[in-house]
Amino acid sequence: MVDVNYKYKNLLSFLENESIFRPDLALVLGSGLGEFAEQIELIKSISTSNLTGYPVSTVSGHKGQIIFGKYKGKSILLFQGRIHFYEGYLLSECILPALISFKLGSKKLILTNAAGGVNTKYHPGNLMLAASFNGINIKKELTDLIGLAGIEKKDNLLNFPSIELNKLIKKAALKSQIDLKEGVYWYTKGPSYETPAEIKMISKFGGDAVGMSTVHEAFFAASKGMEISAISCITNYAAGISGNKLDHREVMNTANMVKTKFENLIKGTIELL
Repeated sequence: MVDVNYKYKNLLSFLENESIFRPDLALVLGSGLGEFAEQIELIKSISTSNLTGYPVSTVSGHKGQIIFGKYKGKSILLFQGRIHFYEGYLLSECILPALISFKLGSKKLILTNAAGGVNTKYHPGNLMLAASFNGINIKKELTDLIGLAGIEKKDNLLNFPSIELNKLIKKAALKSQIDLKEGVYWYTKGPSYETPAEIKMISKFGGDAVGMSTVHEAFFAASKGMEISAISCITNYAAGISGNKLDHREVMNTANMVKTKFENLIKGTIELL
């Protein structure tokens, strides 16, 4: 098992010294959702490219910034972009935002991502709150990867999502009149998009949306006792559901179209904390 505390001790020590508050909420912004950082009062911004030991994000829409900010009197820690397993990094590197959030004292973490819609009732532009990951099979799916992510307690792995945090998100959606879906987020390792046959299998086993992030971050944070929620922006129909060829530009374009709705949902949630 990777000792992530030892592996990143210098990085964590630096960020603990740079931190100016204990966050009320940590938020990881997925593909195309990074502009939410412009909606809060910026206190301090740190480029991850200047942090020794912090992997460089190679994916469009992930700027690589750690932001300390304020919104409505709440202290917010933002990760503008994340690290993906399919970029060639270790899972012990991909969980860094969750590890940093925990070390800086945040008890709540909202993970966001762009995802393909598997449920045929979901359409590009919908937002989906994750009710679970891959059903009950997610533990089996990641059995060989858990140790690599530095997760120490297996008994807490299904402590997802936070019932209370999900209630706040749904309340914020209702208040802002946002049609928030709720379903199962299905994790795949990537880097290629899923085939139509794989999407049929995912649908058969209850998956509503599919993506290549979030799960290991959520599991790691849950193992540390943090409250976790995850929100997916459905940016495209999954393979085989429509006749369109999957393209990352489509992901970015759809995320851009729904950014106001996404921003209102997150703002409303913060106000309810």
